[in-house]
Amino acid sequence: MLNDTLRQVMRALNRYFMVPAFRLGLGVFVNNPFTSYVMVLKTTGRKSGKTRYAPVNYAIANGSIYCVSGWGETSDWYRNLLAHPDIEVILPSGTVYGRASLVTDPLERKQMLRKVLLGSGFAGFLEGFNPHRTSEDEIERKASQMQVLRITPSGIGSGAADPGGWAWILWTALSLPLLLWLFRRKR
Repeated sequence: MLNDTLRQVMRALNRYFMVPAFRLGLGVFVNNPFTSYVMVLKTTGRKSGKTRYAPVNYAIANGSIYCVSGWGETSDWYRNLLAHPDIEVILPSGTVYGRASLVTDPLERKQMLRKVLLGSGFAGFLEGFNPHRTSEDEIERKASQMQVLRITPSGIGSGAADPGGWAWILWTALSLPLLLWLFRRKR
């Protein structure tokens, strides 16, 4: 019950706050070590073929981007990535194209799982442990259903201020009051 409620709250927060913030180019302002480091995966729906957006915690290491499917194999974005592994990743600082793959090496999985959880802020605590102090074995036991994915960058994607992005909405909204003030001042 609590798990379902938490999932619904996170879905609403992601849909109505995180995704618009990243599409407006404001991702850099919502990322920090307390709330978490988040990126947005731009996936293709496995059934619909439509573009889907999924905010997830991430870490960057060894030239790759790593993320964890906190809900395991039931996450829609995870199943979409399995069906269509070529994706676009909206990072706080820009957008890249890449190919996602499941991390199968046990050592790499263990290292990257901890690294992503360390950057996940309060999310690690919601999973029932402190990623800063919990042992490797305890993390692996509690996170056994989680899937660790590696995204290997293959190119630069379009960002919020590029054609098709949403940054123009923000800059227009911020510019209008300034223009009105200047116009009234000249009278």
